[in-house]
Amino acid sequence: MIMKNRLLLIAFSISSLLATAQSEKQVESKITNVTVFLNKAQVTRLVKTRLEAGKTTLVINGLTSQIDAESIQVSGKGSFVILGISHQQNYLTDLNMPKTLRVLKDSIEILQRQLILEQSQKEILSKEEQMLLANQKIGGANQNLLVAELKAMADFYRTRLSDIVSSGLKLDDKIKKLNGKISKITNQINSQNELYNQNTSEILVSVSAESATTADLQVDYVVPNAGWYPVYDLRAVDTKNPVQLNYKANVFQNTGEEWKNVKLKLSTANPNQGGQKPELSSWYLDFYQPVAYDYKRKRTKDLAVSRAATFDDKVEMVAMAAPVAETVADYVSTIQTSLNTEFDIALAYTILSASKPTVVDIRKYEMKADYTYSVAPKLDNDAFLLARATGWEEFSLLPGEANIFFEGTFVGKSFIDPNSAKDTLSISLGRDKRVIVKREKLKDLTSRSFMGSNKKESYAYEISVRNTKSESVKLIVEDQVPVSQNTQIEVTVSDVGGAKYNKITGNLMWELELKPSESRKLVYKFEVKYPKDKQVTGL
Repeated sequence: MIMKNRLLLIAFSISSLLATAQSEKQVESKITNVTVFLNKAQVTRLVKTRLEAGKTTLVINGLTSQIDAESIQVSGKGSFVILGISHQQNYLTDLNMPKTLRVLKDSIEILQRQLILEQSQKEILSKEEQMLLANQKIGGANQNLLVAELKAMADFYRTRLSDIVSSGLKLDDKIKKLNGKISKITNQINSQNELYNQNTSEILVSVSAESATTADLQVDYVVPNAGWYPVYDLRAVDTKNPVQLNYKANVFQNTGEEWKNVKLKLSTANPNQGGQKPELSSWYLDFYQPVAYDYKRKRTKDLAVSRAATFDDKVEMVAMAAPVAETVADYVSTIQTSLNTEFDIALAYTILSASKPTVVDIRKYEMKADYTYSVAPKLDNDAFLLARATGWEEFSLLPGEANIFFEGTFVGKSFIDPNSAKDTLSISLGRDKRVIVKREKLKDLTSRSFMGSNKKESYAYEISVRNTKSESVKLIVEDQVPVSQNTQIEVTVSDVGGAKYNKITGNLMWELELKPSESRKLVYKFEVKYPKDKQVTGL
């Protein structure tokens, strides 16, 4: 009877263990949507599975270890109830290695086997050479050999040693090439191993169903080491058409997961920046009152204050931490407000976990532009073609690097900063040698004289411009006169030559329109008076 009871107990324990094992189910998931912020990204996975009646813990495995556990959200469709969600690290399973990395590792194994074989052949040749050199005595010390026999043995040694040397050189060449290939592939593997040589994590979803049913789950979580930054292509076909703005994004992620054929959304939101409005505290002023230093009294007071402060700080931390907790819903609501812009990418994209970003096309715009030339001959005699575009503020641009193209040719790089740009966005399209500019000092109008205790210096400059193009051009010429920073130095501008003169900065600006083959000369004059016993810097 006792034995029977023991058997029943053992059977019950085994059935309980089986029931426990069956209540946990490993399920696979697929990434379908990713919302990429300027920093971080929100990943959406879909899970389709079948549930048995009762409670089941669904284990969604093979996930990146970098998941922000507090950002996990799970929703579902089906006749079941989601009881709870948890997240755990799995140090026994590595991330799925991509096919390209597996091919590289297989290749290096093949090359290493070839290297071992070639090194073994080299060692065999070396030992054969040692054996031949160790057996140079022919026929013993007292044995006389015929000339023909001696010649045959000498020919054998010569031929065989030559073959050994030649084969050794060929093997050295093969070994060198194999080591080079192995080194390159090893460097490539090391650059990718950092992304994939890490553990995985799992999301555990506890569900309950009254009867067997199918379940569709959507899992959302936020990961770091991901984001995007803008890059622009600015293309001008000629000086008569609008400027084309290609808005692109460099999307990067180093999470270890592959975002394969996902629906991508780019957001200008930045979750790293808090959305809580800062509050100003009172700014108090008081007189400084020095107090005699009493070490013993101060030490006792400091201890009491530090204990009180520690207790107060803990209370304040608990009070602050309890009601406020960031979730993915906070990020979503922020994205949906008018403060940010989202870009839905119509085509499916694959973003690999890699050190290099993936370029994603966002939109193409046309901006009305006014083309003009600008030159500052004091610094550079070349005229620069500028496209002054308007209406750019409608495109929600972010600060970023821009590649400039003019007439189908790459001109150079620039930087677009919408925060500092005004209504007009100026884009430099490069130099044009067909607009000839020259600046020179007019010696006949330049003089130096003395007036009592003062010295007066007169200057005159001439700027000549010529348009050798077959079409009219608008030209802005910039120059300057000095500005005094001392009351004893007087600067008098006697002639600005028709330029717009800014007395505060000393800048001169001419706005010209030159017809084909037209030339113009611009002359401006100024005088500087200062005490003759002083020396002025900057002239």
